[in-house]
Amino acid sequence: MQFGAKARYIRFSPFKLRPLADVLRGKNARYALDWLSTCALKKVRPLKKLIESAIANAKNLQNVEADALVIKKICVDQGPTFRYFKPGAMGRANPCTKRFSHISVVLEKMQEA
Repeated sequence: MQFGAKARYIRFSPFKLRPLADVLRGKNARYALDWLSTCALKKVRPLKKLIESAIANAKNLQNVEADALVIKKICVDQGPTFRYFKPGAMGRANPCTKRFSHISVVLEKMQEA
């Protein structure tokens, strides 16, 4: 059984979130939460909340504990780009972009062997 969660319009660039997602892919859900708790970066917070939400979905739907779940798929996609201008030298306007991310997580129950 698979359990998922999505977060949209996260105010971090997907280029900054993807390396963290790559580390978590394929790991145990409890291990991923513990790893994110020890990582002292602001950009970790939305990933941690999303994995906690997916674990809560699994607990609510099938009463599956976090130790029995594996992160099967986690992807960070590009969201909309917010474009704005900041003042530059000699009266010019410098264009700036603020990128948003869409994150989705799929957890799967571990196979008992």
